[in-house]
Amino acid sequence: MLEDVLCRLGDMQFHWSPLFRTAPVGGPAGQPDYLNGAVLVVSTVPASLAAAQAILSKLQELERRFGRERRERWGPRSLDLDLLWWGGLCCREPGLELPHPRLLERSFVLTPLAAIDGDLVPPGAPMTVSQQLAELHRSSGEPPPKPWEGAGGWPEAP
Repeated sequence: MLEDVLCRLGDMQFHWSPLFRTAPVGGPAGQPDYLNGAVLVVSTVPASLAAAQAILSKLQELERRFGRERRERWGPRSLDLDLLWWGGLCCREPGLELPHPRLLERSFVLTPLAAIDGDLVPPGAPMTVSQQLAELHRSSGEPPPKPWEGAGGWPEAP
């Protein structure tokens, strides 16, 4: 479904991470664990603000189709899709910041990215995602994500 939406924008290759179960970070107390994953998209489409906003709009449309209601910041949700970065595109627009402002601060983001390519260096990162993840685990009290056993329709998941 996500591939169908994005492929309309041009020639793309998709690399899917396994899924991980993580404790919620921030937001109201008592939330259930989340399932987190990442999709690395390699594309010939040039990065542009208009195209990034179109992708974000399609991602939010998918969230709504899966029952997402935006009630409170970092609150419980049925699906959360984020655009983390697109090449060297930098923007600070209402509703869209690229690269994602907390990309390097969350193990639930870095763990799936490291599972795809541990040597990947996101924009603005001083090191690879694997190195950043190891540093984050040393410096934060955030529990590391745990591999999820079921695939649940997620492509290329174990």
